[in-house]
Amino acid sequence: MTPRALRYYEQQGLVTARRTPSGHRVYDAEDIRRLRAVRELREAGLTVGDVRAFAHLLRTMPPEGVPALIPKDPRAERCSTAEAVARRRLADLDDRIERLSQLRARLAARLGEPADGPGAAPPPEAPAATT
Repeated sequence: MTPRALRYYEQQGLVTARRTPSGHRVYDAEDIRRLRAVRELREAGLTVGDVRAFAHLLRTMPPEGVPALIPKDPRAERCSTAEAVARRRLADLDDRIERLSQLRARLAARLGEPADGPGAAPPPEAPAATT
């Protein structure tokens, strides 16, 4: 992570760095584990605000990484907060994809291109009329 990202995550309350007497930030193994979890969640599509909504759970994340939000084992504990945030983000992404697809189709139509995107097969030509 860049120093700028570390400072931002600190400002957002996702990690708290200790300081040396000279003012340099010091991160311990727990901080690094939390930062890895934040990065993994961000790479999965969550925003910093989403992660902040369940930041209190970051300290409980296992060292091997972020677990599935809905465990495959029905007896495993589920985190309703994290699941709700992730489901809202997924719905938001679906809405955005739909809107972008509609915009793309409109623009493609104005350019006379297939609405399906690059490489899409052109619509079949109508058979020639016979007389």
